[in-house]
Amino acid sequence: MATFRHRALNEAASHVTSRHFEEKGTVSSYFGQNVLDLERMKGYMSPKAYEAVLSSVRFGAKLDRSVADQIADGMKAWALDMGATHYTHLFQPLTDSTAEKHEAFISVKDGKAFEKFNGSALVQQEPDASSFPNGGLRNTFEARGYSAWDPSSPVFIMDGTLCIPSVFVSYTGEALDTKVPNLKSLQALSVAATDVANLFDENVRSVKVNLGIEQEYFLVDESLYNARPDLMLCNRTVIGHTSAKDQQLEDHYFGAIPSRVSSFMKDFETEAYKLGILLQTRHNEVAPNQFECAPVYCEATKAIDQNMMLMIVMQKVAEKHHLKVIFHEKPFDGVNGSGKHCNWSVVTDTGVNLLSPGKTPTKNLQFLSFYASVLRAVHKHNFLLMTSVATLSNSYRLGGNEAPPSIMSVFSGSTLYGVFQDIMGLTDAQVASGKLDSIKIVNTIPEIFPDNTDRNRTSPFAFTGNRFEFRAVGSSQNVASAVYVVNSIVAESLRDFRAEVDALEAAGEERSSAVMSVVRRFITEAQDIMFEGNGYSREWEAEAGRRGLKAVRNVPEAYDIYHDPSVVNLFDSLGVLAPNEVEARYGILNETYVKKLQIEARVIGDICINHVIPAAVKYQNVLIENVKGMKEIFGDIYVDYCSSEIETLKQISLYISNISRDVEALVEARKKANRVEDIAARAKMYSHEVKDMMDKIRKSADSLEMLIDDELWPLPKYRELLFF
Repeated sequence: MATFRHRALNEAASHVTSRHFEEKGTVSSYFGQNVLDLERMKGYMSPKAYEAVLSSVRFGAKLDRSVADQIADGMKAWALDMGATHYTHLFQPLTDSTAEKHEAFISVKDGKAFEKFNGSALVQQEPDASSFPNGGLRNTFEARGYSAWDPSSPVFIMDGTLCIPSVFVSYTGEALDTKVPNLKSLQALSVAATDVANLFDENVRSVKVNLGIEQEYFLVDESLYNARPDLMLCNRTVIGHTSAKDQQLEDHYFGAIPSRVSSFMKDFETEAYKLGILLQTRHNEVAPNQFECAPVYCEATKAIDQNMMLMIVMQKVAEKHHLKVIFHEKPFDGVNGSGKHCNWSVVTDTGVNLLSPGKTPTKNLQFLSFYASVLRAVHKHNFLLMTSVATLSNSYRLGGNEAPPSIMSVFSGSTLYGVFQDIMGLTDAQVASGKLDSIKIVNTIPEIFPDNTDRNRTSPFAFTGNRFEFRAVGSSQNVASAVYVVNSIVAESLRDFRAEVDALEAAGEERSSAVMSVVRRFITEAQDIMFEGNGYSREWEAEAGRRGLKAVRNVPEAYDIYHDPSVVNLFDSLGVLAPNEVEARYGILNETYVKKLQIEARVIGDICINHVIPAAVKYQNVLIENVKGMKEIFGDIYVDYCSSEIETLKQISLYISNISRDVEALVEARKKANRVEDIAARAKMYSHEVKDMMDKIRKSADSLEMLIDDELWPLPKYRELLFF
């Protein structure tokens, strides 16, 4: 008997549901209690310190270090009242996760203990930068890096520690995280969007990005998880035959939430509410044991930080329920993977959503200006945008009939698409007049737009009434790495929009006519990116090719887009990333791809040699003894009675031989790739030779799973992982 697997099954059966964070009263009574928001700051800070923070949060003003000590004193007082003993700068290195180094408040002077936290510790810390991905920006022997407080995101208490959201930069100032370029892209977008918004309302002073991040995830019993080395080390199953029943009946989707899962959800929601994360939605997803939660929209930086916090909270709470949360994009072959849908919109400081059609021609012309600019941005940089979500783990998910295809397109809905067709059909004379047909077309946009467009789940970038839903982001990713690309390309497009309108006005064209002319040109230029049909279909793949839209077929090959001069200039001209920072990210992406695939290759080799083949040999010996016994009893005619056993023996022997040979070839393929000095070339070799060999090994291992006695199979099977 495969004792490890069956012991895990017995342990999983013994796990019972329990509540760990039972709260009294309504959610509103404890919502945000672990967050030092602006309202609480008033009770802990001097008026001068409070005003300094307020100016920084609301207007982006630089924090005056002269008041840093006062701010730190207030934070310390609040943290101690909340029972905190430590503080940390919480930053987001280029690992798609968070990092933290805890420091104790406690200090001693003249033999007397006291709590200490000053302004310098709040504003800046110096974690070791040598072991984080840096793409050549730092040498290992040059370890200095700096984390600095980001006042735009509130501090909070987690596990008795004051957590201070921060940026992370090198000794010479280059960004070593995802937050710095995202903050810079938000600033660039605000400037460009404000300039365009001022064409319609001179009172607009700034524009912010709002995000709503839907988080999909799988849950697995911790005992079954621990019995799968691949889940433990790779967060996905590198082998495993599909279950006879998985998601075919679509009975899990939006079904009744299982009691054990519901208990887990309530508990992590409680902790999330305490951190000010306004979770609104929870439900079963399509695949068995797959679920989703979604918060209410908020400002982009806050939304991203809260999503990273949420992932930490979910993992911590799951342990108390003997569960494991899996954020990998494709942990199980044959069933849907997980995404992190980013709902992106732009809103003025006057409260106007610039992606919402309005009640008047002027408001609708404003809407068309921003929509056309987004269309043109996505068209111009469609491959870059798709590459921004290209990772090893997400590559297992994208392109299948479960997730957006690996070809970028924009879905607008039939009503709006019809408006665009009318705009493109205008003659130059009609557009120039700005009085008749163009205004008539602007008026055709309905006041209540969400009811006039369906949702398209096959579109990577779909318009859903007053926002765009970027559906291709992977569930394990830090969305900042994709969002700063969206912000940047739209900022560039809006900057061009305003420049072209100004040029037409300078040439004597009336403003509304000039705006409509640029809208028409941008929409016409971007029409190849617009697609209203089924993005999963082969017809769209062929049509996209005719339109010149490239698909991300191979992840390392897609990364070469970061060497495109237009991409380097995009980030550099906006001040988002300098050329050496773009190059660094290119190196990090390739290096991360190699390391993750290298781990997976090692794991599949270890599992097959140490688990699969021994189990196969055991069952092979059982069959051999059976055949021998049949021969002793029936003599020369024994074959007539055990032909199926003999055939199974042949198949098992063939698969054992294939796996042994292919694992050896896999090792050699890795060694060959590892000798390639250039990291990009090494990544490409891994993506072809190593990955292809892994696919061959998996096919043989999955075939053996269907031949070997269930009692002897050593690893929890899909039916147990997904339905236990």
